[in-house]
Amino acid sequence: MAGPQTYRAGCGREWSFASREPDLAYTEQAFADCPGCPHRVEPEGAPPFCTLRPENTPHPFAALAALLGDPGLPE
Repeated sequence: MAGPQTYRAGCGREWSFASREPDLAYTEQAFADCPGCPHRVEPEGAPPFCTLRPENTPHPFAALAALLGDPGLPE
């Protein structure tokens, strides 16, 4: 099994898991700010979630933003 990897949510919270997945879905939504969080995803027919990405991983759309010349994309 893989060693611990630190994952970060869009809000900046971090968790460490023994995983090497490129991202994880955080479905618990246990924090008071989760319901109004701009990083929350609400798919139709499934529970809301937040994507956890390994720390120091660029935003998944960073390459697209660079092509479009958008410097304001969050990390």
